[in-house]
Amino acid sequence: MDNNRQEKLQKFLDSLNLRMPDLEGFDLALTHPTFAFEHQLPQDNQRLEFLGDAVLGLIIAEYLYKQFPHLPEGDLTRMRAAIVCEATLCKVAKSIGLGELLLLGQGEEHSGGRERPSNLADAMESVIASLYLAGGLELARDFIIKVFNPSLQILKDNRIIDAKSALQEFVQQQGSENVFYKILDEWGPAHAKQYKAGVFLKKRMLATGEGRSKKEAEQDAARAALSLLKINS
Repeated sequence: MDNNRQEKLQKFLDSLNLRMPDLEGFDLALTHPTFAFEHQLPQDNQRLEFLGDAVLGLIIAEYLYKQFPHLPEGDLTRMRAAIVCEATLCKVAKSIGLGELLLLGQGEEHSGGRERPSNLADAMESVIASLYLAGGLELARDFIIKVFNPSLQILKDNRIIDAKSALQEFVQQQGSENVFYKILDEWGPAHAKQYKAGVFLKKRMLATGEGRSKKEAEQDAARAALSLLKINS
């Protein structure tokens, strides 16, 4: 790695207040397979991508578990999926300028590889893995919570009272048809009933919610759906 590359990587890390002793590992995280092939390098970032996916999933799961203690497993699973999906990873990568640091083969470079969602998402996961290997879970967690904060904040901000109205307003702004609700299950004795509701858009279930009444379950489902839709909008 030449001095110009080292300076560029260090400047990026400094902009995020990250201390990483292993610049070689960070550089590898940004090495696309096409670049490695053209330059006959022994490694690219694909193995790091595999590890980073697992680290990201763990840290986001831990965050959601602590932030939303009353949500059931199904809602937590859907919320995690909205954060770790390619669309969100790509959005975060663009927000921090990660595409400018990618090492790409000539063909990938000329075909818009720096803006390709799959490349950006893969690089995000690889960078997370390189941080984990260099500084453990604490360093990886600090980075993830910092750069994913806007998406995570959406989840927290959407714990509003009239979620059904807010959800309907949001989907109409996007030009979509109205959402609708179905009670999917109910259980418990007559004096302590529990209900599970699903909210649907164009026959696709967006999220589920639970409550002590049908209306409460629908509101809970609407809150979960609103968070997921806003994150990926």
